[in-house]
Amino acid sequence: MITEIATLRIDSAKSAEFEAAVAAAATYFKADAGCHGMSLEKVIEDPGVYNLRVLWETVEAHTVGFRGSDNFQQWRALAGPFFIEPPKVVHCETVGNYF
Repeated sequence: MITEIATLRIDSAKSAEFEAAVAAAATYFKADAGCHGMSLEKVIEDPGVYNLRVLWETVEAHTVGFRGSDNFQQWRALAGPFFIEPPKVVHCETVGNYF
């Protein structure tokens, strides 16, 4: 399992609208066979910054499968207008769960 962490910067005055857009877009992630979950976290120290965490079967499930799909286009149509800079995306794999 791979975790995508996308750091998203928005205008903090539009937080409620952005959070609603991401909630609406969750169906597009859920519809993708390679996606196993997603969550949105708001950075406490900077209320205009969010981390979107998405669980993928593989990196390619995200970068090829999802990004090449209509589901990705729908996600970007809902959330993209809020971005004030391009998302910063990394893919991580868990190397230890300690408690």
